Amino acid sequence: YKTDIYFYNLRLLGVRTQGSEKQGKVAKLTKAEVLMLNIGSMCTGARVVAVKGDLAKLQLTSPVCTKEGEKVALSRRVEKHWRLIGWGQIQAGVVLE
Repeated sequence: YKTDIYFYNLRLLGVRTQGSEKQGKVAKLTKAEVLMLNIGSMCTGARVVAVKGDLAKLQLTSPVCTKEGEKVALSRRVEKHWRLIGWGQIQAGVVLE
């Protein structure tokens, strides 16, 4: 199950900052990294297969019923918790029969 996701607005949310510190910056997605995707009401894991600019190719751990253009929330494991890092949009995918 592979899909291409165009991602935006990568910011670390839900992590405390001290005083007037700015919100944490998020490191770029790396190959083989594991993320959690929320697509509609479905939640699934995904492994980053490739990254090129703002386009990432992900391999999902389980199939998801969705369509191109659907919005997706991206979460990363930070300090033993899943933290929202941004959102994306599905650009392409593999249709299962």
